[in-house]
Amino acid sequence: MSQRAESRAPIRKTGARAVLVSFSGIDGAGKSTQINHLVDFIRQSGAEPAVISFWDHVVALRKLREFTSHSVFKGEKGVGSPDRPVRRRDKNVRSRLMTLARCAFYLLDALNINLVLSRFRSKYDVLIFDRYLYDELANLPLTSAFLRMYVRLLLRLAPRPDVPYLLDADPQKAIERKPEYPLDFVVLNRLAYLSLATEMGSMVVIGAGPEEAVHAQVLQAIIGMLDKHLSQHSMPPSHRSLKGLHMVRRANEDLSGNHISAESRGLE
Repeated sequence: MSQRAESRAPIRKTGARAVLVSFSGIDGAGKSTQINHLVDFIRQSGAEPAVISFWDHVVALRKLREFTSHSVFKGEKGVGSPDRPVRRRDKNVRSRLMTLARCAFYLLDALNINLVLSRFRSKYDVLIFDRYLYDELANLPLTSAFLRMYVRLLLRLAPRPDVPYLLDADPQKAIERKPEYPLDFVVLNRLAYLSLATEMGSMVVIGAGPEEAVHAQVLQAIIGMLDKHLSQHSMPPSHRSLKGLHMVRRANEDLSGNHISAESRGLE
């Protein structure tokens, strides 16, 4: 478990249900950056966050899928950067056989989410998924009526995050930041995400923009829920829990007034 939270005495009531958050979007949309900012803010509020990498902690048969990508499809390993582009061969490989294989894998992943949550949901205040099932479903050709029915089935099976973020981005700028896939694939992948968001009707879609502006929108979607969670599930009030609750409520007031202070952002 990737846990970007420092050790501290717990302030949660035993059995309290964690707030579940997910970040989705095309490669290069800025998910990791916004996750880090949100983790910093939650820490400062006195709550306990944990970040779950979907690929590392949820995906079934991960070694087999990595072998297929690297040995069968000859994809390059590593994470692409402007200085070192990487030619990935995995989700951009399209065929009927691969679609069938993905459907089988994604069903296993959807079921595995519940197992992961059963182990960690009572131990943390906020669980943040770095990618989620939605990032897999966006790899399917959603123009197919049959596959859209399949997607609806998986959406019913998998727990729905309290706040499912979709960070939208311009495909050209995204591949400039993280060059791993051809532009034509990234364009289609982005459209699939937006189609999925329309299908779900509950995703928090945040358009491209300056880093701080996007962070403010991320907080806007979760701040009320975090306030409620700290109010209901903190142990008897302590200096730290009251300070954190005050910080969250002040940030909520700032956001309601369409501005946010540097301290509330958790960026300084």
